[in-house]
Amino acid sequence: MKLNKHLQNMLYHWPAKVISLVFAIFIYLFIQYSTVGARVVTIPLDVHLPSGYEALSLVPESVEIEIRGNEDVIYLIDPNSIKASINFSFVQEEGIARAPVVLIYEENVFESGGVSVAPNPSEHRILFKRQGGQ
Repeated sequence: MKLNKHLQNMLYHWPAKVISLVFAIFIYLFIQYSTVGARVVTIPLDVHLPSGYEALSLVPESVEIEIRGNEDVIYLIDPNSIKASINFSFVQEEGIARAPVVLIYEENVFESGGVSVAPNPSEHRILFKRQGGQ
């Protein structure tokens, strides 16, 4: 059975072609990841405390967020377009409660793609006590 001419040309020196393809992919990935940077900014944190309880531990007023992506894009993002909040209104008993930091931003801020935003820390813990209680 005779292989057609195009298939023979494709299979001719196939180890060299596979190695060349692997090197090309490696170079592409290296360039993509070498331009990825991180920017850390501090933004105000909107904290919702439960009614009838007081916080005995420190209530955070701000949170650091890390913006990761292409270095040409991450410095164009306005940190004021990102809002952070944390909601402890679910607390119904004394003790330590933990809640995640929620980031709110418009999707069009990250239209360029490849940009991610994450709070640091991603959650906070606060010790609560009933108001007026011992």
